[in-house]
Amino acid sequence: MSHPVTRHPSKRMSAADRSQPSSATSVLIPPDNQAELWIGDRSVKLTNLNKLFWKKPQITKGDLLRYYVSIAQVLLPHLRDRAMVMKRYPHGADGEFFFMKRAPVPRPAWIEICSIGHPSGNVIDFPIIQDLPSLLWVINLGCIDLNQWYARCDDADRPDYLHFDLDPVPGANFQRVIDAALLLRETLSALKMPAYAKTTGSKGIHIYVPIVHGPTQKDVWSVAKEIARLLESAQPKLITAEYTVAKRPRGRVLVDYNQNAWGRTLASVYSVRPKPRASVSTPVTWEEVEAGIKIDDFRIDNVAARVRKVGDLWKPLLDKRGRFRLEKLLG
Repeated sequence: MSHPVTRHPSKRMSAADRSQPSSATSVLIPPDNQAELWIGDRSVKLTNLNKLFWKKPQITKGDLLRYYVSIAQVLLPHLRDRAMVMKRYPHGADGEFFFMKRAPVPRPAWIEICSIGHPSGNVIDFPIIQDLPSLLWVINLGCIDLNQWYARCDDADRPDYLHFDLDPVPGANFQRVIDAALLLRETLSALKMPAYAKTTGSKGIHIYVPIVHGPTQKDVWSVAKEIARLLESAQPKLITAEYTVAKRPRGRVLVDYNQNAWGRTLASVYSVRPKPRASVSTPVTWEEVEAGIKIDDFRIDNVAARVRKVGDLWKPLLDKRGRFRLEKLLG
């Protein structure tokens, strides 16, 4: 389906430089409205830093950049080597947004590009967030949340995880989403599939299963669909897998398997969402889910402190060990 080609810049930031904590923690976003930051030998120009991106509470574009600096050390490993779809909010969280796939020109020479061929014949040059300078460059474009591909650029048709997007249908409250998440965990556990949860930062919960590299995106989609349909059959009063909006029964929780389709994206872990309280898509333990959580428990003003306390709860999604071999479920 796809023909990915990675075009590297003439000079890349070394892996050692990327992993240095000081590369993030020592970077300060100034109070000025415009700034030029030097990170190593890279210059990042930041604009409109005092512009309000949230009016109540008052959160500026500069505050958004400061959050991403504070979380970069745990965020960046989840983004590296993956094409990034930009969702730009030039007028802040309450304003209109637009999607942008092609990396804008002009751009810094050090922005890495992932060129992916599409069925239409078009080849799209996506930017890749590899390090702190490229992260700040993307956020400065007006991106509030980050939406990276599920597969790495060296093999854009073979993802590293299967996932479910649990979304309440009108008439369902968040407790129903929690109930659906716990039911899905039971089902995945019965299949010996490891499962990791995070709030979406919007209305629901994302559940990810790290898989051994190999199956195509279509294979992953097929397995997710089968599991979603199984849940719908077992608990029709709670769960729907119906993709057509008009046909979804009221008060159910959508187990959205279609987000596993090729080229789709979800908001990344630790992404700020354009919601009233600047909620963040945050990893949670199953004990926390069982005890009861709320979307607004995790916000731009408290997630960095949480991570300093509990670490990256989604680090297992980066590990080579503990991944599920999906071929077991492919007929």
